[in-house]
Amino acid sequence: MRCVARLTAVLLCAASGLVFCPAASEQPAKASRPLVVGIYQNPPKIVVSADGMPTGIFGDLLTQMAKQHNWQLKPVSCDWAYCLALLASGDIDIMPDVAFTEERAQQMSFHQTPVLYSWSRLYSLPEHHIQELAQLAGLRVAVLQDSSQYHYLQNYSQQQQLNLTLHGVKSLQAAFNLVAAGGADVAVANHLFGDNRAAEFQLQANLLRFDPVELFYATAKGRNLPVLQSIEQQLQLWQADPQSFYFQTIHRWNKPGTSAEQKLSLLLIWSVLATVLLLLSVMALLWYLKRSKQQLDELQLSQDRLTTILNSVDANIYIKDTRRRYQYVNDKVARLFGRPPEQIIGHTDSLFFDAKTISQLQLNDQRVLAGGERVVEEETNRMADGSAEHVYLSVKLPLRDASGNIYALCGISTDITELKQNQAAIHQLAFYDALTSLPNRRLLLERLEQAFNLVDRMPCQGAVLFIDLDHFKDLNDTLGHAVGDELLSQVASRLGAQLRKSDTLARFGGDEFVVLLAELQPRPDLASQRVELLAMKLMDILSQPFQLGDRSYSISASIGIAMFSDADNVDELLQRADLAMYDAKNRGRNRYSFYDSQLQAKALARSALQTGLRKALSLDQFSLYYQPQYHSDGKVLGAEVLLRWFDEELGPVSPAEFIPLAEDSGLILPIGAWVLQQSCQQLADWQQDPEKAGWHLAVNLSVRQLHDVDFVQLVHDTLQRTGANPENLVLELTETQLLEDVEAVIAKMQQLGRMGVRFSLDDFGTGYSSLSYLKRLPLNQLKIDGSFVRDLLVDPSDEAIIRTILALGNSLELAVIAEGVETRQQYLALRKLGCQQFQGYLLGRPGPVGQLSTEPQRPDW
Repeated sequence: MRCVARLTAVLLCAASGLVFCPAASEQPAKASRPLVVGIYQNPPKIVVSADGMPTGIFGDLLTQMAKQHNWQLKPVSCDWAYCLALLASGDIDIMPDVAFTEERAQQMSFHQTPVLYSWSRLYSLPEHHIQELAQLAGLRVAVLQDSSQYHYLQNYSQQQQLNLTLHGVKSLQAAFNLVAAGGADVAVANHLFGDNRAAEFQLQANLLRFDPVELFYATAKGRNLPVLQSIEQQLQLWQADPQSFYFQTIHRWNKPGTSAEQKLSLLLIWSVLATVLLLLSVMALLWYLKRSKQQLDELQLSQDRLTTILNSVDANIYIKDTRRRYQYVNDKVARLFGRPPEQIIGHTDSLFFDAKTISQLQLNDQRVLAGGERVVEEETNRMADGSAEHVYLSVKLPLRDASGNIYALCGISTDITELKQNQAAIHQLAFYDALTSLPNRRLLLERLEQAFNLVDRMPCQGAVLFIDLDHFKDLNDTLGHAVGDELLSQVASRLGAQLRKSDTLARFGGDEFVVLLAELQPRPDLASQRVELLAMKLMDILSQPFQLGDRSYSISASIGIAMFSDADNVDELLQRADLAMYDAKNRGRNRYSFYDSQLQAKALARSALQTGLRKALSLDQFSLYYQPQYHSDGKVLGAEVLLRWFDEELGPVSPAEFIPLAEDSGLILPIGAWVLQQSCQQLADWQQDPEKAGWHLAVNLSVRQLHDVDFVQLVHDTLQRTGANPENLVLELTETQLLEDVEAVIAKMQQLGRMGVRFSLDDFGTGYSSLSYLKRLPLNQLKIDGSFVRDLLVDPSDEAIIRTILALGNSLELAVIAEGVETRQQYLALRKLGCQQFQGYLLGRPGPVGQLSTEPQRPDW
């Protein structure tokens, strides 16, 4: 009868729109201590009163428990997300009105008996009529930041690939305000708040209900467990008595005037559960009373009717006696075991399940039969024949006789295997990279936040390694994305094999990986040493060839390292690791770099430089200088064009600083077009002067210009527009520019060559030119790099290299010019080796076009 009375109380409370789960009675333990409570506005469940104290259903219940247990409540008013953060950090002891989820259970502790059940509804202006979640596609949805509804909708949109825009807000009132003001289309709220407040904002409640949740008081994981135990005991006492303070509080906060539809609308799953459990209890009572032969006849008809109902329910329903023998099973249990009910009654689980499942079931049954607990558990069961595992949501209640003694348990279990598989798939999609199965950026940020906060509470260090593969784009462009994906998978495997289980390896995006090292040595020098050793190991393992199908491929990586002590928050930490990675790339790649404050200063300076560079063209801050080139007979052949930039704020800026920045930012294309236009115009002007009509101009090309699809057309149009003679235009390339897509480069050079444009190979001898394709290039000139000229008189190797270049030029019928000629002795030595063309400070420094002279220069005169 006790079970029937308690289930009747469930239905009575359901009529008020609130659902609770009664439990066995126990005496609460007394405690005396201050209790810091996080409270936020979510009426009627939790309300901040005028004096700052908690009220509402959760607030009044906690205040009453505080009086009984001598707790001194210290309220902290905060918005929902901030309350969660304070709870995690230990700044508050307990938080009311927290929905239980598996994810939160990893970070929080809960008592066992729910205070309330709730579900979510959608509230909108009258023009929206939403009957299913799929109708939210394209709408702006205002939802409490980091709430269970927020994560539910986020996961749903990812699973269904729904274009859903979530606006995270700090309070439910803010969500309603946003919709009323037109800043969002739909607000999400629990039905208790929404149904009571929607009319104030002229919003309507849509019929759709979703995200059923159990609501509890919660503490940080493992903290304040005695408080939760006292709350559990008090809830069990209250919920067993329909006249208790618990029910008085619920009725007091259940607003009068609420519509009948609102009062009677319960979430379907809980209504079904309450009804089934009521029927079960009656069934169990009938079974117990059936032992009295005198009452058998009058109970038989009722039992038959109840059996029909229970057999139609899509759940496993059963009764076990105190020796855990089945005394009743419905048809679904019979189908599960593959036996008729009469072959199940009287047997225990040992006949039907494997040993592991039997052990788990016996443990939960014992909690009910010996301890009088109400057990709600997810049970993973495997049949005795070893068939596939299934996951069940199981609810078990003790059955008591008139004296209060437990004589059996009644249980209902629902197969949620498919639901768990779907949840696992959603979790995998939400938190893991599909290609490598590594944690993705979202999961990395969560773990990084936890590790970063841990350092504040424990004497330890941490670090982030930002790993970027060098020249990965070249692999994708030449071998295809499928091969690139295979390389990324192998890289992930290699990196993961070098890490501890406590470390996190994540794919941050593209060819970027991040390693999170937590709980390192508290001494900074030892922690840095550990990180440096790991960086060296990772670079070494990545430098070993990868087998990609039938080919072997080698690649390197640049690694940026930032220690936790380098930053004040997670975003700053990742930004500084990224800066260190780019520093490693700028210093030649295939290396690691630790962050220091100078990198930040360089980044700021680089940003200022880039801002100025974007304005330089429009402000006419660029100019061209010309360095003359001479023949051995002293006559001027032409000049090399050199770009100069003078900024009013920065002053004169070295090309060594702004040219690489222009390359990286893409500004080199408009700047290069301007240089080409000015150079061709200068050639056209010289054509009017008989002494200068034969002079050429050598214009340096960048990598981006050379690979730009419109470059050939740009040169053609510029020559046509200015009227310059194409044969006087010399385009200078470097050997490194020829390494990428050489066939396309040759094709463009041939097109330009047919126009009459000439080509010079700059810095010859410093790169990796292959003679096999060098002879295919439509070149006209080789330029000896100044580094060979500088040490010509003291290093026999440089002399040998220059002699070889001159011989190569002669055999390929190419002109050879030496740059960087600064002394008469260098000039004479080059003449002696057979060099005929020269450029350098000895003959003329770079300057404006007006400084170019037609006078011959012969240092040997």
